[in-house]
Amino acid sequence: MSNSIDTTSLLQQLRAMAQDAGIPASRAPLADIVPPADTVDFSKVLENSLKQVNKRSVEANELRQSFEAGNPNIELADVMIAAQKARISFEAMTQVRNKMVSAYKEIMSMPL
Repeated sequence: MSNSIDTTSLLQQLRAMAQDAGIPASRAPLADIVPPADTVDFSKVLENSLKQVNKRSVEANELRQSFEAGNPNIELADVMIAAQKARISFEAMTQVRNKMVSAYKEIMSMPL
């Protein structure tokens, strides 16, 4: 049983899901997170993912504040969509964290 992750296959699956969701490849969130290379530095991917989650949260907060201030160019629907994107991004990152903690605990409990 191998504990390695085939990043190429994983990226292909994520890109296919993004395409199925109607997100063009140039707008896919992974284009900002994962560099197009054969080898991927996991810490960089994680760091970029955290930055993207934070960016979405900040953008949603700024939209909300602009809407509350009465900016006529900001629609309530845009604020709600941005808030949901931020929430979903945060929940996804939380699930990744939970999986990482679980994997760490499993590895630490392995006999040498």
